[in-house]
Amino acid sequence: MEIQVLGPLTAADSGVSIVPTAAKPRQVLALLALNANRIVSVPQLMEELWGAELPRSAPTTLQTYVLQLRRKLRSAALENGLPGGAQQVLATRHGGYVLEVAPSEVDATEFDRLVTAGHAAFGMGDLEAASALLGAACALWRGPALVDVRHGHQLSIEVTRLEESRIGALERRIRADLQLGRHHELIGELYALTGHHPMDEVLHAHLIVALYRAGRAPRALTVYQKLRDTLIEELGLEPSGQLQLLQRAILRGEPADDYGLEGALPLSRSGRLVG
Repeated sequence: MEIQVLGPLTAADSGVSIVPTAAKPRQVLALLALNANRIVSVPQLMEELWGAELPRSAPTTLQTYVLQLRRKLRSAALENGLPGGAQQVLATRHGGYVLEVAPSEVDATEFDRLVTAGHAAFGMGDLEAASALLGAACALWRGPALVDVRHGHQLSIEVTRLEESRIGALERRIRADLQLGRHHELIGELYALTGHHPMDEVLHAHLIVALYRAGRAPRALTVYQKLRDTLIEELGLEPSGQLQLLQRAILRGEPADDYGLEGALPLSRSGRLVG
């Protein structure tokens, strides 16, 4: 089984797709996949599909969607010469359902594993491993999570968590690369990222430091001023104290060190100080 949610939803058993075409069964599959090997309760599934206003037929209709998914699983198994097993893969458990698959078969689960390992490596000072692990985690993404699936309340929570974890992993991977002296290689990537995230202070701090260390102080100060203008115009806020310290360090020609970088000087993505 291979299930991908970090982009368009795909799920296949030995190359045979098990993704339903109808919207609500796709939501069921997506929510079960994001909670692989954990029970998703019937109330959670019904809230995802219908919100607070449940139709009287909701329990029966949900059972129908689960049966459709089991038929898909059974059909894929038969096509691969492996009859049966659908109810073992998508099992009924204690008032809910659980999709029982190997953790490595769901890209979101593998992403979480790599991110956890990457953060641990960073915390231990193994920057090469942190960069590799966090880079591998981010490389699993093929676009916005579940971009082709309707998001109810439950999926919205899960997708937001994944997106926040993704940006956190990306920022820390870049910090590791900066500490490894890869500032020249990072500049192009950081220009693209700050273009997509025009108010993300951490990414802008990384770009400013990369430019400054590459001997491009005027360009670094231009990036700071553009961010400041955006924050004032959009939020009515000045850049955080850490970024202001970074600007002053550049104006005085001092080493950037960890100015403005997450960790020693923890920037938020909202334009405010953390802690």
